[in-house]
Amino acid sequence: MTTPKTAIAQLRALGDPVKAAEMHRYHKVDRPYLGVANPVIDENVKAWRADIDLETRLALAKGLWKGNTHEGRIAAAKLLTQARIRPDDAGAWALIVSWVPDFDAWAIADHACIAGQKRLVADPSRLDEVETWTTSDHMWSRRAALVMTLPWTKQNHPKAADLAIRDRVLGWASGYVTDHDWFIQKAIAWWLRELSKHDPDRVRAFLAAHAADMKPFAVKEAARKLPVQQK
Repeated sequence: MTTPKTAIAQLRALGDPVKAAEMHRYHKVDRPYLGVANPVIDENVKAWRADIDLETRLALAKGLWKGNTHEGRIAAAKLLTQARIRPDDAGAWALIVSWVPDFDAWAIADHACIAGQKRLVADPSRLDEVETWTTSDHMWSRRAALVMTLPWTKQNHPKAADLAIRDRVLGWASGYVTDHDWFIQKAIAWWLRELSKHDPDRVRAFLAAHAADMKPFAVKEAARKLPVQQK
């Protein structure tokens, strides 16, 4: 059976020290890097998931995250990235939430947020918990509130409940606009850019109200996919 120790050993055996050093310089966060590419992590995660039950998978993800290697944390997130988790996804959601205060780099945070997106779509009532992150002193937690809710930017035919969630998250984003941290501004722009492909009127209204408080690069990025006549 795969354990955190054996899983890291497998990844380490597939690593490249030169690539690991490059990754360390690129991500600029001090933690162990093994030099393993994402497709290779995907292959290993797929094999591990096929070999274990949900309880063991949660334990494996928890151990990999705790080990703090770059690849281990990404693998932990990938282990929980699944549209439906049976019989109960509460443990997976709780584990993802427990990771949020540890976020300190965009790549790991984004992989964990993708796992979180699946759990939010499965149970949107969890947005109440996500909303508490919007006032956190931890920048990465505030950012996660936007990245985890990206699925609500993408519906072509949103229901009334989905539109209410769009407006709710846009309300969170409006509270972020005067925070000029690059990652926060980038996250606002990311949410708006994705939404502009499906709901340009809401994006135009947001920018009309808040562009003056945003960084210019974020305004430009937010509007980049708007239909030309609506820019």
